[in-house]
This record gives sequence, C-alpha cells and structure tokens, in this order.
Amino acid sequence: MTAYPDTSFLCALYVPQDNSAVAAAHYREMSEPIHVTALLLYEFRQSARFQTFLHAQDRRKGYPVTVAEKAIADLQSDLATSVVVIVSADWPDVYAIAERLSAQSTGRGGHRAFDLLHVATALTLGARQFLTFDTNQRRVAETEGLKVKP
Repeated sequence: MTAYPDTSFLCALYVPQDNSAVAAAHYREMSEPIHVTALLLYEFRQSARFQTFLHAQDRRKGYPVTVAEKAIADLQSDLATSVVVIVSADWPDVYAIAERLSAQSTGRGGHRAFDLLHVATALTLGARQFLTFDTNQRRVAETEGLKVKP
C-alpha cells in the first residue's frame, strides 16, 4: 500500500465540495485502489449522517439527506467493485502509536482523536503517503515522515 486517506479526502471524493476536483485528480493518478479501514468507513458514514442532522437544524449548514445517502451508496458501490478496499490494521499497535502522537503533539497542536488514529493507522499499515486536506493533521503526518498529498 502506498497511500492511506483520512476522512477529509474521502468526503472530498464522495460529497461535492471545494476540494473535490483536487481529490478526484489525485485519485485518477493513483496506481492502486484506495485503502481504508473499518474505522475510517465508520467515521465517513457518521460524518455524512451528522451533516444531515446539521442541515435539518439549519439549512445553511451541512447537507440534505439525499446527498448523504448518495455519498454512502457511491462509497458502497466502490467497495463492491474494489475501487476502495478494506484493510485490517493491528489495532493495539494503532492505539499505541496514537497515544504516542497524542502525548507528543496534542498539547501544542490541539489534535483530535480520530485525526491521530488515522495518522497512526497509516504508519501501522506502512503507508508512505497520507491523503488529507486537514492542515492540522498534515503537520502530524509530515512530522512522522509521511508524504502528505494531494
């Protein structure tokens, strides 16, 4: 595996947003399927559902249920055709690395738990690249020696 994405990259691929064209262009240049874990899939789906909650409360926020349902269905279709493949991670190793990253950088950088888990997953899986649009997460990944794209 060359690259591992975070949720911001997956969301840019499946939900129309400012970064979507960049994510799609990067994906087209990839020589392998997108590798994800069950944890990343859970966060993607939860994020889509949360956006529909926000939209129901205030139409200027989030997005409609139809957008979320399409994003989840499109991802499921890509899983079925192996455009996206689920890989297993050694979760005790992931948690140990995430704990180290948290102790080293959260006090200075204010990192969220899922962000650190995604970087730790990439490291555990031996990825050389980390795919993200999250500036804060980018710093952690680069500090750990990952080449951050796109």
